[in-house]
Amino acid sequence: MPGHAAVNARLAALFTEDRAAHADQGGSVYASGDDLLQRLSDPALSELFAFISQGVFEIAQTMNAPIWKASGAGKLQMEIVGAWYQIQNGYGFHDIHNHGNCSWSGVYYVQLDPEEKRAAHPQLGRFNGITRFYGHQLGLLGGAHMDLGNAYLQASSFDVVPEAGTLIVFPSWLNHQAMAYDGDTDRIIVSFNAQVHGERGDQAFGHGFH
Repeated sequence: MPGHAAVNARLAALFTEDRAAHADQGGSVYASGDDLLQRLSDPALSELFAFISQGVFEIAQTMNAPIWKASGAGKLQMEIVGAWYQIQNGYGFHDIHNHGNCSWSGVYYVQLDPEEKRAAHPQLGRFNGITRFYGHQLGLLGGAHMDLGNAYLQASSFDVVPEAGTLIVFPSWLNHQAMAYDGDTDRIIVSFNAQVHGERGDQAFGHGFH
């Protein structure tokens, strides 16, 4: 995100203050409600979600443009249907999950220790605070026959090294987790869910059998 330093500093202060107002929900991982955009109003949030909205729509358009055109979907509208922040430290983590009620999800990194410092952690090492995504073939590894003909199935995960100011957009069905994090500064992220609708409805094609 261009000019993210000033935006991130404001967001970190805003979220830290908001969490303090809900001290009874403390611990190594704190997640706000998903009504962030309805509950908090701040120019930094508006700037961030303008950037997020543009990024999500560009990706959705790249993946779907031929289908949108063939279906006659008409004008498309992208809607953020849920957004929240998460503050993590002290070996806190978020276990494997995916997101429902949306087609695209994402995570924006607001703040965390620099990569070199995280990787030097004596216990967590280079996995300190990373985001790990899992391919759909993960469920096959336990019982599927494995030989060199399907060795590609062994590559079941992809690690994203977080960096402040970076936005990651992914299909909502993709399993992922925030690995354990421990650092001098809190790991602060913004997550969101998005839907894309056509002015003529969401059905691209019929389901007839011929």
